[in-house]
Formats: sequence, structure tokens, C-alpha cells
Amino acid sequence: QVQLVESGGGLVQPGGSLRLSCAASVPRSFSLYDWAWHRQAPGKQRELVAAIFGGSRSHYADSVKGRFTISSDNAKKTVYLQMNNLTPEDTAVYYCRPRYGSAWSNSWGQGTQVTVSS
Repeated sequence: QVQLVESGGGLVQPGGSLRLSCAASVPRSFSLYDWAWHRQAPGKQRELVAAIFGGSRSHYADSVKGRFTISSDNAKKTVYLQMNNLTPEDTAVYYCRPRYGSAWSNSWGQGTQVTVSS
């Protein structure tokens, strides 16, 4: 059973930074999973923000490239999203998601709200 607990969101001014965390409980070894962060803004579809494969290779949406960094800690079974130079367009609920093999999990955590506003 997959259990995901996202945290670290909050209210931040434009140009500010936040670090999101996703504490994960997964059926197999944490290190066997790839991970992604998604976000969903009001009235919009959920979108992929960043992903990390094999613990090192990463992929980012064009809108966050150069500002966000995804990482994972096998010992802590936690995935992180460092977000810098935030803009109001980054306002959304952020979710993490694991992938085992080629199958992305259909389980979602409660998400963590990020609000960027002056």
C-alpha cells in the first residue's frame, strides 16, 4: 500500500523559496521507485512539475526549469522539491507520486498548498 504525506507548503512572497517534502511508505524498497511532483492550480488540470529517475536523473517542466530542484533521500524515504524564485503562477496544491517499473501509482497524498502572493 502506498502512503504519501506532503508537507512544507505555505504562503510566500514572489521571489521567495520553499522546500516541499514527501514522506513515503511504499510496498517495495524506496530506492526502487522513481518519483515525481505534480501540482494542481484552481480550475486547472494536474500537471507534472518535476521527476527523478534512478535517484539521480531529473526532468522538469519548462515553466520551472532552473528554479526548482527535485531530490530524494533513500535513508529518510523522502522526496524533496526545492522551489526558488517563486511566482504567483506557482500557486497550487503540490503532490508527490511514485513509479515502480513503468507504472505510476494511482495513489495520491493530501497534497500541500503553496500560495505565492504579495
